[in-house]
Amino acid sequence: MNILALDLGTSSVRGLVLDERTVPLPGALARRKMRLAVDDDGAGTLDGPGYLACLVECLDELQAAGHLRDVSMVAVSAQWHSVLPLDPAGAPLGPVLTWLDTRPEPPADRSGPADAEAFHQRTGTWWHRCYWTVRLPWLRARVPAVRFVGLAEYVLGALLGEAPMSVSQASGTGLLDLRTLDWDAEACELAGVRGGELPPLAPAGWRGGLLPEFVRRWPGLTGAAWSAPIGDGAASNVGSGCVDPRRAAVTVGTSAAVRLIQPAPAGVPLPPLPGGLWRYRVDHEHVVTGAAYSSGGNLFAWANRELRLPSGAELDAALDRVPPDGGVPADPRFGGDRPPGLAPAASGKLHGLAFSTTAVEILAGLMAGVCSRVADDLAAIESTVDQPVEVVLGGGAVTASPWWRRAFASALAPRTVRHEPNPEIGATGAALVALGRLADPADPTGIGRTDDQPSPGPAGGSRP
Repeated sequence: MNILALDLGTSSVRGLVLDERTVPLPGALARRKMRLAVDDDGAGTLDGPGYLACLVECLDELQAAGHLRDVSMVAVSAQWHSVLPLDPAGAPLGPVLTWLDTRPEPPADRSGPADAEAFHQRTGTWWHRCYWTVRLPWLRARVPAVRFVGLAEYVLGALLGEAPMSVSQASGTGLLDLRTLDWDAEACELAGVRGGELPPLAPAGWRGGLLPEFVRRWPGLTGAAWSAPIGDGAASNVGSGCVDPRRAAVTVGTSAAVRLIQPAPAGVPLPPLPGGLWRYRVDHEHVVTGAAYSSGGNLFAWANRELRLPSGAELDAALDRVPPDGGVPADPRFGGDRPPGLAPAASGKLHGLAFSTTAVEILAGLMAGVCSRVADDLAAIESTVDQPVEVVLGGGAVTASPWWRRAFASALAPRTVRHEPNPEIGATGAALVALGRLADPADPTGIGRTDDQPSPGPAGGSRP
């Protein structure tokens, strides 16, 4: 039995085939880069039909290469928070708003939850521009939408005919009661939700199947069961082996996040949630608590484009001369704040520049700034458990940068900090959840410490 794992990310859409042990099959990967439309006004959008076309191309490529043979399960990880307005025929009325879009503002005629703390504990979120409580009224004032879906529901609905929203994706909207696993009445009132505007919620164990036209197009997926999508952050935790309160995951890809998974069956009271942290659902049995940041590997992309950085081994050598907490003091919020912060896009800052300042010192300062923010929020996450946690670093950006791994180890000391170099942690995690194996004991023996030699990063790979 093989598993097809789909990763519906912000910067790319990917399809990857794994074996029954969730080990990627050699060469069984198809990927299309996506163009995220951003501007200084705070827009961060994707083209929905274009995204669907790229996913179809990935599946065409895997089918043509024979990689879809023996696939019996399709697992999906998808970005949280996205929203797309649809017309009566189900066609998009605009682009997909992603997590990076900071334009939505609360309507002037509403004052937010009656009890903000109770609302935060119940939904794991805030009355904030990232969530549908603010996004739906903002969109409704601009387009005549009759229905709203996330990116995952849009693309899977086109392939499967029906695509209910998983509790994991629903929790990222800010409209879900995390304990009852139903839409929260106060959150829906804030969002101005009307009948039929929200997707139905997928029950535990939901499975879907391809429409006949796509079965004919991809015969390798005949009879394959499609599982409900989970949030990409939750999938990364599972793929990193961070599936219980002993171990937190710090993932740095395009953006960055720190997260901890805890068991929380439906109907059971949830652990108290610190004021600065969010909480979402992994599935019907687990929650994930953490903090996220709009900046991560995209800081390197900016610095590489604008500052004429050296490359490969030359960049590694230059960074080696900068202390792990060194570089130019920097505020890395180029893309603004993720919840609960409200800083708009273009809030990044550099301090103390001199004529002797180098491009590498600017890059180091930006990366160290992310480490510092993670360290502060990890301390808050630890307050929800009864012991210090180990940390597992993952994601393409830290895998490609030995200096960034050392900087995280320094900022998070004295905790044990390990590195999981597997570039497919999201796909692996989504597959494990789909197979019902999330709670398999995590084995840290195959995860290297950040001070292990040789470096687990790819040779000459200093490009997050």
